[in-house]
Amino acid sequence: MPSPVSPSDHVSPRAALPAAQYAASRHAAWLGAAAIITDEVGRVLLVHPTYREDDSWLLPGGVVEPGEHPHVTCRREITEELGLDLPLSAVLAVHSFSAHHPDLQPGTHCPGEVRFVFDGGTLTPAQVAALRLPREELSEYAFLETRDAVQRLRPVDGQIMLAAYRARLGNTATAHLADGRHILDVPALDRHDVHVRYRPLWDSPLHRGPVPERLPVQQAWAWCFVPDGRVVLVADPGPRGALPMLPGGTVEKTDATPEDTLHREAAEEAQLSLADPVRLGWVLDETGEVYGGVGANARLRLAARVTGIGPAAVDPASGHPFARLLATPAQAVALLGWGPPGARQAQLAAGTAGERWGHPTARPAAIEEIPAEGMRLT
Repeated sequence: MPSPVSPSDHVSPRAALPAAQYAASRHAAWLGAAAIITDEVGRVLLVHPTYREDDSWLLPGGVVEPGEHPHVTCRREITEELGLDLPLSAVLAVHSFSAHHPDLQPGTHCPGEVRFVFDGGTLTPAQVAALRLPREELSEYAFLETRDAVQRLRPVDGQIMLAAYRARLGNTATAHLADGRHILDVPALDRHDVHVRYRPLWDSPLHRGPVPERLPVQQAWAWCFVPDGRVVLVADPGPRGALPMLPGGTVEKTDATPEDTLHREAAEEAQLSLADPVRLGWVLDETGEVYGGVGANARLRLAARVTGIGPAAVDPASGHPFARLLATPAQAVALLGWGPPGARQAQLAAGTAGERWGHPTARPAAIEEIPAEGMRLT
């Protein structure tokens, strides 16, 4: 029996068009390349161009020249704009920008743009000190917390920056965006609008010995480990986004010990059941300003074993549920904005979990949201 003939079989193949006509029929768009570059505590590097009438800022990067590959463009632009030669470790985001997007400035004749955002890594203090700008093109640079960075970027540029940076933080796949919106599944950090909880590099080290009797313990936070070596973070939603933190909180008068504080706060914030809390050390808070100026006090850091994760519930202190995330200790440090001191504390916590409870070193993985119904731990 002969095969049925499709109507499309009678259409002349596109390849039969004259070469010039075929080329003209193809979709055309600009190409751009930019990079996410951070300092040691996770602030994002932006540059201030001299040529933008709306005074908006940009990620380092630029326009792909004819015949140039985007990754070559990105490295070239970083060298030209910042005076640095940086390797690029990953494609964090690919963004498609419409020709009629409202963020285009009036009079801009743009056929649309495809922008690649690469991971430019973390700069050392020496590299930051070596930054040099072409003053005719860029007037200044700044390392900014993401919540402040989006205020200086055009709205669509802010959406691209956040998606790319969160892909790096969360170890997720390349973010694919169209006009600032994800076109595939929205990762947990984007879904909950999570920002790095930036903390400056503190001078006070983690003291390993007992807390001196003269210092009251005002705070108890813990690295709470699940059996695969990851830790639980909670993210408190707010009008400017959600800020992540370790489970724990302020020691109340009703708490007999800081460990009681940890158990209470972990249950209220993240519905965690904990066992075997271990004191890792304490950090000196010289002023106690956040607690009403109570003076010098200790902020206790612990590690604990998670034995159960219950259904999500409203936190009685805030009146709303927190997002609950599973992250490797290294990812947690990046989200907390603690820099090298935090990395050392995370290594201590992970080593303690391995020695005491046999927990493995967490393998690199995407940050995962704990489902609303909770989790069974094996």
